[in-house]
Amino acid sequence: MEYRRLGRSGMYISEIAYGNWITHGAQVGVETAVACVRAALDAGITTFDTADAYAKTRAESALGEALDGVRRESVEVFTKVFFPTGEGKNDRGLSRKHIMESIDGSLRRLRTDYVDLYQAHRYDYETPLEETMAAFADVVHAGKAHYIGVSEWRPEEIREAAALASELKIQLVSSQPQYSMLWRVIEPEIVPVSEELGLGQIVWSPLAQGVLTGKYLPGQPAPTGSRAADAHGQHVVERWMRDDVLERVQQLVPLAEEAGLTLPIMALAWVLQNQNVSAAIIGASRPEQVTQNAAASGVTLDDDLLAAIDEVLEPVIERDPAKVDVFEERA
Repeated sequence: MEYRRLGRSGMYISEIAYGNWITHGAQVGVETAVACVRAALDAGITTFDTADAYAKTRAESALGEALDGVRRESVEVFTKVFFPTGEGKNDRGLSRKHIMESIDGSLRRLRTDYVDLYQAHRYDYETPLEETMAAFADVVHAGKAHYIGVSEWRPEEIREAAALASELKIQLVSSQPQYSMLWRVIEPEIVPVSEELGLGQIVWSPLAQGVLTGKYLPGQPAPTGSRAADAHGQHVVERWMRDDVLERVQQLVPLAEEAGLTLPIMALAWVLQNQNVSAAIIGASRPEQVTQNAAASGVTLDDDLLAAIDEVLEPVIERDPAKVDVFEERA
């Protein structure tokens, strides 16, 4: 496993991170979750990403149990706040009330005194940014988080948050967007702003919700047990379950084989070629998937292969920067 600095901070993270969106507490039980985390640790993964809203807080609890007994200083634990964690009007968003209550809940579930990175899961258009950033500053100054980050914020929002963070003497170090060979909407605007301000990308869905593993075939039903066949994950993968996309993905298989790689390894290595990417988050429902995908660390794709990938996928690549996954209404 290789490690990269998170943005311009002094903290190193594993370039393959393990995330438990959709899986822990929903698609898989605690026993399997523990096995996957142990496989991640065995592969050299030290960075673990979750969120309070995943599986209605159960994902955090599962990760806390899985990491129980692991030397705390040897891992980097990331979580997020924004989406609803209860039925109350204040059980959501980025108000001071919700942030201060949510960090304590996350720490209890994660069985730790602090998180290494506390992230705004989306931008809150109902709460003044000054209130949000002041609350994050108090979380950091209280020792409950080392750094702060954002997820799926627009460039102008990141820029304003970075200015406030500087005034408040805290470090805004990361952005967590969707990014893959198929979904490249961060390249025109988010990446340049992040490079300027010293933020690193911690990208989610680098395998396009599993489509870039090649397991979904055009004109055929989704394999039993796959995300596209699972009630918990079906909605997140449906945008890619088109024959034109699946046909193009199948054309990548011989390119990967010629390079001596599997398609998932090539797809993960592809996002890591972007030097603004600090880590690619993988998920898993079986420990062997973690072991296999962790092998993407340190893999370099040559220019000819990168050009061939672009030639194959160009008709189905999404590049529109306006399609950043923002959330403009309360759930």
